[in-house]
Amino acid sequence: MTRMIPHFVGGKHVDPTGGRVADVFDPSTGAVQAHVPLASADEVRAVIANAEAAQADWAATNPQKRARVLMRFVELVNRDMDDLARLLSSEHGKTFGDAKGDIQRGIEVIEFCIGAPHLLKGEYSTGVGTGIDVYSMRQPLGVVAGITPFNFPAMIPLWKAGPALASGNAFVLKPSERDPSVPVRLAELFLEAGLPAGVFNVVHGDKEAVDVLISDPRIQAVGFVGSTPIAEYIYTTAIGNGKRAQCFGGAKNHMIVMPDADLDQVADALIGAGYGSAGERCMAISVAVPVGEETADALAAKLAERVAALNVGPSLSEGADYGPLVNSAAVDRVAGYIQQGIDQGATLLADGRGITVDGHEGGFYLGPTLFDHVTTEMAIYREEIFGPVLVIARAADYEQALAMASDHEFGNGVAIFTRDGDAARDFAARVNVGMVGVNVPIPVPIAYYTFGGWKRSGFGDLNQHGADAFRFYTKTKTVTSRWPSHGVRDGASFVIPTMN
Repeated sequence: MTRMIPHFVGGKHVDPTGGRVADVFDPSTGAVQAHVPLASADEVRAVIANAEAAQADWAATNPQKRARVLMRFVELVNRDMDDLARLLSSEHGKTFGDAKGDIQRGIEVIEFCIGAPHLLKGEYSTGVGTGIDVYSMRQPLGVVAGITPFNFPAMIPLWKAGPALASGNAFVLKPSERDPSVPVRLAELFLEAGLPAGVFNVVHGDKEAVDVLISDPRIQAVGFVGSTPIAEYIYTTAIGNGKRAQCFGGAKNHMIVMPDADLDQVADALIGAGYGSAGERCMAISVAVPVGEETADALAAKLAERVAALNVGPSLSEGADYGPLVNSAAVDRVAGYIQQGIDQGATLLADGRGITVDGHEGGFYLGPTLFDHVTTEMAIYREEIFGPVLVIARAADYEQALAMASDHEFGNGVAIFTRDGDAARDFAARVNVGMVGVNVPIPVPIAYYTFGGWKRSGFGDLNQHGADAFRFYTKTKTVTSRWPSHGVRDGASFVIPTMN
């Protein structure tokens, strides 16, 4: 009998009460390995009530004790790292090493959040007036929610949960229904680490569950990562219902390749950044922009050679460079983009369609695909493909390359490879993109800086992790305090207080 992945509510597994379920596949074989419930609106409301009941006591716990729970959680995740990575690989399809990286990048944010006692400090000014002091304090919002995507089933839930929990909030996670087991396991480890029951809850679902989280008045803030149309929908609906929202959408990340760049280094960087995790990363480099025809011709040749040598295989195969896509619908979507590229006149240098893996013929595999002579009007340039497809869009000069990255509707990440410090500095200052790499192909900031894209890659005023996360998950209260000497009276005043 196929297992049912439970909700995790109030510190325990909770079986679904509704009848709707979704299949959870093993992408390496194509077989259904589990079912996941799709919660009804009433089930989600019950989860929110449970979180609300637990939040006040957690908020009253001093920040140092909250931080110690996070410290213990890090220890437990490291203890179980290999098991978590295998579980993640079995549902997502990314390789074992990549799965460990997914978990590690989440843990690094938790490690940053252990410093919450410092990050939650307010400010104090003494003697702003006669006998008057002013101070501020950061306080939790209450119950907050995270709606997270399939492509990072550990990292992004932890990016959301870490600062939310450290700040004293209760957290409701709605993970992707495509790979839901690791989020449940993380909730179990938080409980083992000492987090009170009900402070971290996992509810599975689809749009019905999402619509409750972005409309129920008990939810004070919502964080989301996914496609741009859904990010925009969740953002506008949530703020329309009086909530805070930070919603991150699609991407089309460019790598500018200057004529002076080391092309072997560039080719290696593009292969890893373009095809790692089967291209199912919001920070994947999907557009290489070589400057000048000579640079473009040389780069295309090096990439074609490296693409031909890539090994696609089961997620737990030691020799695989990358594994399958998450499901058959993803394969069909990416294959459709490949055909569009051909139809619109791009030069196909490598076609990944129709690949089979011996012994895993039912798996959701797509080989590495490479296009050259791609123009900015083509769909494979304009739209996020989210698969193992890399395109070469040639630029005549530096200014054209800069404009291509800056003018695209997405502004998530961008990179430049060059040996010219002046060009790199100019590029970093002028490009209209939120995260920039200089000779770094995937510019995901370290945990104590913030992560976030611009334009239609991000909706909201504050980014993920770093100091921004604590600003997002707390509200500031400012107190003006006066302790007059006994017997001193100023009499009634009818003018607004000033610094005079």
